[in-house]
Amino acid sequence: MKKLFFTTKTIIVLFLNLMIFLSCKTEASKKETAKEEEPIEKIVADSVRIAKVVKPQFKSLEGIADSTFVRLADYSDGFAYDLRYATDNNFLKEQVYECGECYTRVKTVKALLKANEEFKKHGVKIKFYDCYRPNSVQYKMWKIVPNPQYVANPVKGSIHNKGGAVDITLVTLEGEEVKMPTDFDFFGKRAYHDNFDLPQEILDNRKLLKETMEKYGFWSTRTEWWHYNLQGASNDPIANFKWNCE
Repeated sequence: MKKLFFTTKTIIVLFLNLMIFLSCKTEASKKETAKEEEPIEKIVADSVRIAKVVKPQFKSLEGIADSTFVRLADYSDGFAYDLRYATDNNFLKEQVYECGECYTRVKTVKALLKANEEFKKHGVKIKFYDCYRPNSVQYKMWKIVPNPQYVANPVKGSIHNKGGAVDITLVTLEGEEVKMPTDFDFFGKRAYHDNFDLPQEILDNRKLLKETMEKYGFWSTRTEWWHYNLQGASNDPIANFKWNCE
């Protein structure tokens, strides 16, 4: 009987030891599995981070004739837009574009890209109010306001109709408005370049806009601080190219 009791006790001890061993092995297995899965989670996380920083691919201007009309947003995402004539927030109080797009000739785009790089060094960038304007839209505008003081006669055309004019302002790189003399399309002395009865901050902003644009081949209009024409663009033909809104 004593030998049987010892054997039973031994079996119990062995059983308990076996259970402890199996439990430890299970925990170790779980830890090992977790370690094996960890790199996968990191890879997934890294993949997500990589996807977020992938830069958009833009078209190249290489080999395109300077006279060709192109969409500016296809060549850079460094600009801002507030295309007023695609809304009724303009001096006409009517929407005259079906949709807002900034198209212009390649030579104008090249100059704008260079000017914008210069502006970025000062912590600002170009925001567009208007770019190329089809001649048919010029006729719409003339019908609403048939006054050459405010709207160019569509028969002669505007430099906007030739793809060589832009209406612009400056915003910070985060998109915050930079203070300028007036809102867009304000027709009065306050909008004149030779009006210096303005706060110094506004004078400095207007000066930065004017001097930088002139540096890259644009010239200003005395009565409109926002309007710039590319040098020589007045010699280009009037165009009626229309972009697709779909």
